Amino acid sequence: MNLFSTVDQSHQPLAYRMRPRTLDEYIGQEAIIGPGRLLRRAIQADQLSSVIFYGPPGTGKTTLARVIANTTKRHFSTLNAVLSGVKELREEIEAARERAQYYGRGTILFVDEVHRWNKSQQDALLPWVENGTVILIGATTENPFFEVNAALVSRSRIFRLTSLSEQELRAIAHQAIGDSERGYGKWRVLFEEKALEHLVTVADGDARSLLNALELAVETSGDNFPPPDGSTITISFEAAQESIQQRAVLYDKEGDYHYDVISAFIKSIRGSDPDAALYWLARMISAGEDPKFIFRRLLISASEDIGLADPNALVVIQAAADAFDRIGLPEGRFHLAQATLYAATTAKSNSTMGFFDALKAVEDEKRTEVPNHLCDSSRDAKGFGHGKGYLYPHAYSDHWVAQAYLPASLSGRIFYQSSSQGWEATIRARIERRREEQLEAAAVDDSAENLTYSPRDTGRDEWVRRTVSERSAMMRTIRDELYATLSIRRSDRVMVLNAGRGLLVWEAYRRAVEGVVYAQVATIEQRDYIDHYSRTLTELDRPLLVVNTPANALATLERNLRFEVILGRDLFSRASEQQPLIEALKARLVVGGTLAIAERVPSRSSRLSQFAPPSLSDLFKAAEQNIYTDPSNTLTSWDDEDLKQILTANGFTLTVTSRDVVEQRMMDSEQIEQYMRRSYLPQMLKTGSEIDEKKMVEDAVAALAHKPLAWQTHLLFITASLSSSSN
Repeated sequence: MNLFSTVDQSHQPLAYRMRPRTLDEYIGQEAIIGPGRLLRRAIQADQLSSVIFYGPPGTGKTTLARVIANTTKRHFSTLNAVLSGVKELREEIEAARERAQYYGRGTILFVDEVHRWNKSQQDALLPWVENGTVILIGATTENPFFEVNAALVSRSRIFRLTSLSEQELRAIAHQAIGDSERGYGKWRVLFEEKALEHLVTVADGDARSLLNALELAVETSGDNFPPPDGSTITISFEAAQESIQQRAVLYDKEGDYHYDVISAFIKSIRGSDPDAALYWLARMISAGEDPKFIFRRLLISASEDIGLADPNALVVIQAAADAFDRIGLPEGRFHLAQATLYAATTAKSNSTMGFFDALKAVEDEKRTEVPNHLCDSSRDAKGFGHGKGYLYPHAYSDHWVAQAYLPASLSGRIFYQSSSQGWEATIRARIERRREEQLEAAAVDDSAENLTYSPRDTGRDEWVRRTVSERSAMMRTIRDELYATLSIRRSDRVMVLNAGRGLLVWEAYRRAVEGVVYAQVATIEQRDYIDHYSRTLTELDRPLLVVNTPANALATLERNLRFEVILGRDLFSRASEQQPLIEALKARLVVGGTLAIAERVPSRSSRLSQFAPPSLSDLFKAAEQNIYTDPSNTLTSWDDEDLKQILTANGFTLTVTSRDVVEQRMMDSEQIEQYMRRSYLPQMLKTGSEIDEKKMVEDAVAALAHKPLAWQTHLLFITASLSSSSN
């Protein structure tokens, strides 16, 4: 069966006729096919690999397959898993093999409702996907990780389509009434107040439901349809109500939504939100969920999420479950509600998770002997000394004594992390105090040799040079602080500015797995360095690199490309000269997007005078007074407040933090000489002082070069968003 046959569509339903033919006609699913997204680039480049589209009915899965069929140069075949089986699949595979062998043409196979095939039917498809005979496009309303063969899923990229927003549904409705070829553009279709809103609201994210209702409303509003071209068709609110009925609650007790709703219920309890917990409870009960299943999940939550913060939660929920067994529905809903509210409003602790840390330690340690003093003394006490050295706690005050209970190899390991919530808070101090005493008691005095170090000067100098000149700690700080403020979604488009050799790029790449990562670098060498580490990735997966300045790089990108996140470091080193960059950033951020930057502020960082000997210190300070206050020196004559004011004046809303990071820095003779000749000597000479320039440079090199300096760098971290009016 060909889902995309080219028969006369004039008598086809509106939802069928209005299916988009190109990406430009497609409305919705911006997160996966918006400009710059991975899937859009793959479709446009005709480089699609096997994919599975997953989402509720009416979100555009089959429609997206149709767009691909209209775009690709490959042969496009279709099967519906409800109507087809292994026989039809084998016929398509054989045709694909012949097509590749005799004509050198690849095949894309679209399987609608792919989850309807059983395991053996899906297994029949697997080898042909694996060897590239066909590229699979699967469509399913069920979670593919549960309903589709795991081997097939592992060879496909999963794209989740979400219910359409009301704004997108309205756009689809207007597209239909404005299209003269496939829709109702031949007539003037008007809606009474709230009529279109009713259709959109009740359609609840389903484009097919909306178009079916719109078709019924248009073609029944009037005596005869179709009326003469140019006629006005008015859809009343009553006609809209009659055209679409209230949809049933989307809930399948055996399907994916069943697990999504119970997950939302438990997460609402874990988050101590009683209103949300009651809502999700009502969703389940109204859809006919088994109350015993809900109570089982509540009992799990009582230990997993509440635990020792309120040990009574387990008792209350179990009592409510027992009461429900005696009462039943409908009155038993009171017990469900009481148990839910108790769990949602009480204190929370997940300290029971310590068991799984202990379990991992058991698996890692394999077999570890029980300490001798803990062994059973009723057996082998004589031969092996089992139980010898055990201290009986009840023989001591408070019925406790400090001694080791863990195997020696795990001495000092902590599995139980007590919380500061509820009842658990009352025992926390006692547990921690006893643990400290226990660890002290378990410590072994091995009288280790006290090592000293007296290296030769040459070896010591080489060792110091290698270690204190390392700058990676500073960069790790910048990366960790920047990403701590960001919430990057899988489908986001991310731009990394001043990417250097890629430290900030790879974290963005790991997070935006279904989006795209662009990176601007300053030099060919930096581009080649990043490119070297991305060669193992497919061409579509690699970060896209631009060699240019930040502002020019943004300006040269595709005109409609926008980013959810733009981040970078040292973008505003000359803050007062960066207005072109600010305008470029504003043009490339989506509304509600995030700009995250890290800036080193020279005026608030260390200066050479702090490390110079007294004979040079005063001269250095006088020079620095001019260096850091001269307005013409845009590299050094700004501080935190200046940059904040510049960004705020351009419509950004800021969240600002700062850190002073001390690193051991070592500069060589050439670096010190450059500092002196480019910055310090010109300022010293301005004073009219008689200075022996050569000797001054030699003295500075002798005092500062090749020595570890505790250099403090002031880092400014800004997370900014842009109001829609400023974009």
